[in-house]
Amino acid sequence: MGGQAEGGPGLSEPDFFAAPFPNGFGADELLSCYERGVFPMGEGRDDPRLYLVEPELRGVIPLDAFHIPSRLKRTVRAEPFEVRVDTAFDAVVEGCAAAASGRKDTWINASIQALYGELHRQGHAHSIECWRDGALVGGLYGVTLGGAFFGESMFSRATDASKVALVHLVARLRRGGWGLLDTQFLTEHLRQFGTEEIPQQVYLKRLAVALDQKPDAASLALPMTGAQAVETATA
Repeated sequence: MGGQAEGGPGLSEPDFFAAPFPNGFGADELLSCYERGVFPMGEGRDDPRLYLVEPELRGVIPLDAFHIPSRLKRTVRAEPFEVRVDTAFDAVVEGCAAAASGRKDTWINASIQALYGELHRQGHAHSIECWRDGALVGGLYGVTLGGAFFGESMFSRATDASKVALVHLVARLRRGGWGLLDTQFLTEHLRQFGTEEIPQQVYLKRLAVALDQKPDAASLALPMTGAQAVETATA
């Protein structure tokens, strides 16, 4: 899960395995992949091919050790955005897929958008959105399965919008009883929040525990103030 300037890593990188998708791959098969600890990526925005990726090292945000920089705490408490959940999922994915400063291409292609749109309709994919003056200015999306949340991507069209969305995501996951927040890879953008990099085998053990958890899914969309988000995310 990267920020606006973060694209997906090239599939030629040596630290993960990538295999082409089999024919007939749909939303149910995608959920099975998450259960096994692998996830999909595209080679490029205009390339329809998809690959299943299994990194040797995984990025995770420890929900009990999430770090919010001091300036960001002040921003979240000031509530510069209206934070919504699942009101514009497709628009969030499109925002993550769009070219941006520092990111001319993206790994999110039409096949990815269709698959995650179906997961959203099934209740397995969610978006955290930041709105200002009626416009979507940032957010993130990911997949939930048991007590695991798999962060996919984030974007910003306003300063700190994706960061505010991340704080709200962590707060809501903690409130609802989730046990694992997977960021796929560790990036410099995510490092500031306490993101860790762990071996895949360690990740799979944590994933197995999280999949058996039963969080309160409805709590994800319940209202939360900025002050509550900061307090809950760092409690």
